[in-house]
Amino acid sequence: MTGRGTRAELVQSTSRNRIEFRYRGTSHLVLAYEQGVRHKGETFVDGTSPSTLRDLTRRLTFLPAGHAYFEWHQLQTPARLLFIYLDPADLDVQSAVTSPNCPLNPRLFFEDASLWSTVDKLKGLVASAGRESLPYFDALCAVLVHELLQLSGCADLSRPLARGGLAAWQRRLVASYIEDHLAEHISPAALARLVRLSPYHFSRAFKQSFGMPPHRYHTHRRIERAKILLERHILSVTDIGLSLGFNEASSFTTAFRKIAGLTPSRYHRSITHLPAPI
Repeated sequence: MTGRGTRAELVQSTSRNRIEFRYRGTSHLVLAYEQGVRHKGETFVDGTSPSTLRDLTRRLTFLPAGHAYFEWHQLQTPARLLFIYLDPADLDVQSAVTSPNCPLNPRLFFEDASLWSTVDKLKGLVASAGRESLPYFDALCAVLVHELLQLSGCADLSRPLARGGLAAWQRRLVASYIEDHLAEHISPAALARLVRLSPYHFSRAFKQSFGMPPHRYHTHRRIERAKILLERHILSVTDIGLSLGFNEASSFTTAFRKIAGLTPSRYHRSITHLPAPI
């Protein structure tokens, strides 16, 4: 899956023969082993000591751009790993960087629960390979970069910007997540966990950034999507409401009228009877 300045490859190895991986390039590389036990093998990363670790399950490796990586092994069990390539030039990371000159150091076979949670979400997107998930993919990759910066002591993700709003990466992530889950109930607490803030600070920062509380923003995005669907004249008003998570036509009509100023049916008819362009 390829996004804006990022690429991710999901690889599954089942062969018991010797397998080699190597990389050195202009992109940062994150390797995430979902599973895998090797009978024998060794991993080399510039700037770290070689490792002959056998059980690679849920282990992470980070290779900064320009460093060399080489690994060989013979598997004892099937291996499944995710390669994530991050282009430093195309990623906006400056908003959360405390020191622009803080170096990114290589790390071999480490464990981090927060980073793994983000990687696991990326793996799910790559496995599904849905293009409609690209905004969420890009947002998760931005979060991944910030988490790597935090591990290196270069970023502080524990609080929003001093002016009270969300950081740029946090705005992108919550907006993309809401867009990908319009038909679902999304609690403020779930969004707060996504950007690693307390619910109280998140709600205040969200309103500062978007001009309205999370629930109202979610409803506004639902109605904007409903307008697009109504303009296509493919689904009925009832079906559009149901597809966007409204359990009853009356609740959809009430929400639509409150935001758009008219009912979905009247909006649909107004679009239908627009005069043809000259």
